[in-house]
Amino acid sequence: MNIKILIGILVIAVFAVFGALSFRKNLTPYVSFDQAQKSQTVVQVIGKLVKDKTEYDLEKNLLHFVIEDQKKETLPVVYGGTKPANFEDATDVVVIGKYELERFVAQEVLVKCPSKYQGIER
Repeated sequence: MNIKILIGILVIAVFAVFGALSFRKNLTPYVSFDQAQKSQTVVQVIGKLVKDKTEYDLEKNLLHFVIEDQKKETLPVVYGGTKPANFEDATDVVVIGKYELERFVAQEVLVKCPSKYQGIER
């Protein structure tokens, strides 16, 4: 076999392995509250925002809130960052992070708000 072809195949194989590992590393699965509490890795959790359990500390730039799943179980969340726009209007909240010290420490918070483009009921 020609050495150039062999080197080419080897380079393609290395890039394919690198790409697959990078893609796998960036996948963050959705898990239940219970699974999030047991996981040692970064996960995604979705829940409804509990409206009366939200507090934003502007000085410390910390957002504390609680989300609720379909089974009415709750999960306390802390997020060190700017409060997302339209946070109070959110219907669902997706948090990405890890469970530590009796709370979910979010690295990212994504809010899902009711669409302002939905049809008006008459």
